[in-house]
Amino acid sequence: MDANAEKITKNSGAYSVSIGILKDGKIYTKHYGEIDKGKKNKANDETYFEIASVTKVMTGQLLAKAVVDGKINLDDDIRKYLKGDYPNLEYNGVPVKIKNIVAYNSALPRTLPDDEKLYKNITSETPFLLKKLSGTYSRDQFFKDLKNVKLKGLPGIEYNYSNLSLELTGVILENVYGKSIEKLFEENILSRLKMQHTQFGAYKTVSVANGYHDGKLMPHFESNLWSSSGMKTISSMGDLMKFMKDELYSKDKVVLESQKNIDNSKENWHSYFWDNFYVSEYGKVGYKHGGAYGTQTWFTIYPELKMGICIIVNNSTPTTFPVLQNAAGEIMEDFTKSSDAKEIYGYTLKGNSILFSYIHPKNLDAGLLNTVSIAGSFNDWNSENKEYQMIQKDKNRFELEVPMSKFEKGKTYSFKFVLNKSGWISAPQRASNADGTLDKNLMLKL
Repeated sequence: MDANAEKITKNSGAYSVSIGILKDGKIYTKHYGEIDKGKKNKANDETYFEIASVTKVMTGQLLAKAVVDGKINLDDDIRKYLKGDYPNLEYNGVPVKIKNIVAYNSALPRTLPDDEKLYKNITSETPFLLKKLSGTYSRDQFFKDLKNVKLKGLPGIEYNYSNLSLELTGVILENVYGKSIEKLFEENILSRLKMQHTQFGAYKTVSVANGYHDGKLMPHFESNLWSSSGMKTISSMGDLMKFMKDELYSKDKVVLESQKNIDNSKENWHSYFWDNFYVSEYGKVGYKHGGAYGTQTWFTIYPELKMGICIIVNNSTPTTFPVLQNAAGEIMEDFTKSSDAKEIYGYTLKGNSILFSYIHPKNLDAGLLNTVSIAGSFNDWNSENKEYQMIQKDKNRFELEVPMSKFEKGKTYSFKFVLNKSGWISAPQRASNADGTLDKNLMLKL
């Protein structure tokens, strides 16, 4: 944990780094650095951070409960649960359905209020302008603007991340249960899990950790809308780990529903507002990233291994996301690797051919693998290239023999194994042919 925290601090530029790990049913947390440079104010398990979109996974649980309770059907038109008429919330007669907002393919705009103009010329002042816009935007104006929303295309076709869909989910849940979204969070998640350091819209009443953008102090979110999108949520590492344990160990129908592969995808899926669920070298993985103006949170679970990792840093830049993603992968490898011995990984030479091979860990369900392919600089990184689809040799071993004549002698090629067209496998630490970059590609040279 210490070594990875040092890397995260260096690569993210954050003053404060907090790491939580769930393994074998036990929670381990540790905090590094200081929230504000020079103030020696180290975070702890009760420190409030803006967790932003990680809130969406909690909202997903609430929506999953409504589905399990029989109050909402995933195939329902969302207008069934909205008050008023919205003929604009359909495209060529095709309505936006509940399952579309859940899977981020609703064709709805990214957000209300419309902030597209502010993103056309991003400067260090943009977060302050965004805060002013959202802080003066009312619920009445939201419903007025909703009547003028235009869908970008047919719902259910293309992935299109939308905070508006989460605001609408808050409205729908309130209409269905006749309670505020905050009350629903409290009754169904916070009280049940004893999450005593999670609040909504409480920035002015409690102390919240400062966040930065490359050393510049950033503002906190401000919103008058619903608490379902993450614009109003503050939480702590301690509470997030309680929620993570519920996601990994609960056998409750609601939790299981919230992680469901709704469309029976053979590649990746989004379940109930997760960023992604896919299959990796660590089995099934689900993650959610939360990005505030000055804080970023990585929340990921590995259901097959009953492990989870949460990382919070108080620096928010475009490069923070991959730093956190790579860090989670390195932590998982530290826990699961069987040897430190270096070796050429991923291929061997066999006569006049190169034998590529991928072995899925025996303690994981290889039945989740529908395809295993090779993508690299030799095939334009195309994981769907028919010539590089691997053949299953036994339960967990996949191979592909390729003639050496397809490769130029003395030239270095980069490649990765890809599971189900969506799980791009990073070069393991033991690979002597790793390229040493943040992309963590494997190298092939004849």
